[in-house]
Amino acid sequence: MTRVVVVTGTDTGVGKTIASAAIAARAVADGQRVLVVKPVQTGVGGTEPDPHDIATVADLSGAEVLELVALDEPLAPDTAARRQGVAIPTVREHVARIRAELPSYDLVVVEGAGGLLVRLDAEGGTLLDIARDLTFALMRADGSPVEVVVVCRAGLGTLNHTELTTTALRAVQVEPAGLVIGAWPAEPGVAETCNRTDLTRLTGVPVLAVVPAGAGSLAPEEFRAAAPAWFG
Repeated sequence: MTRVVVVTGTDTGVGKTIASAAIAARAVADGQRVLVVKPVQTGVGGTEPDPHDIATVADLSGAEVLELVALDEPLAPDTAARRQGVAIPTVREHVARIRAELPSYDLVVVEGAGGLLVRLDAEGGTLLDIARDLTFALMRADGSPVEVVVVCRAGLGTLNHTELTTTALRAVQVEPAGLVIGAWPAEPGVAETCNRTDLTRLTGVPVLAVVPAGAGSLAPEEFRAAAPAWFG
């Protein structure tokens, strides 16, 4: 039975890619067959393109990767596609593609773009829809588990943003499996220290991992060796 982990975030830039790499690296170290899927990547065109998140994940984790859509401008996917004049798959098509990959792997990690409600297609579909549709489709099909992990910040504002995200998941009957603090500072202040406890107290969701700030700059072998220790 394939395990599916959907990685979302409370916002853009919170550390989803590095968290996805850490989840994948931990499973690869356990000898699992791992695929990380990025349904939509934006910002990869122009004179100063962003790196493909999926390339970062592959380099750090050693997992297999799959990017379904790449768009030039660093905008929400539906906006970037409209401005670029291209048609992009619907969320339903993304779900079907992900499901087709499941039999070949022990773990499939699905990394979102931006926050939970960022629009991934021209019909208003979001990562929330992917998480919901995968959860209920796999539950009906064979009971394969889907775990939704929310990557959040350590500092001020994270409690509100994380509660909003977990509330949105529960509104569609998807219980978040855990939180990952995406960039834990080397010298945390009072806010960070309190938030580390309060995130679980206020959301009812456990903190599964705390990723140190700058982890994405580690050499791949250092990243893979260190990643398992970030999980509680």
